[in-house]
Amino acid sequence: MEANHVSGNKKGDVMLYALSTCVWCKKVKHLLEELNVDFYFTDVDLLDPREKEDAKEEIKKWNSACSFPSMVIDNRLCIVGFDEKKIRDTFK
Repeated sequence: MEANHVSGNKKGDVMLYALSTCVWCKKVKHLLEELNVDFYFTDVDLLDPREKEDAKEEIKKWNSACSFPSMVIDNRLCIVGFDEKKIRDTFK
């Protein structure tokens, strides 16, 4: 699965699963950029059908509802949705 990279300060391995048309996903991306966090993201809706299914299976490991945005940090924590306080607290 292809992932886009946004450079910033390395604060863990951050992978954001998003949708290209999702307002909340865009807000998470902007907040991570504002916090200068190094992260990877993939817009799941833009993937080919096989990659899309693989991405959804990966998301379900962390978020059984498979909702967006889903951000996985260090393969130990998942933040679902645009939870600004939790995101800011995580990347202090």
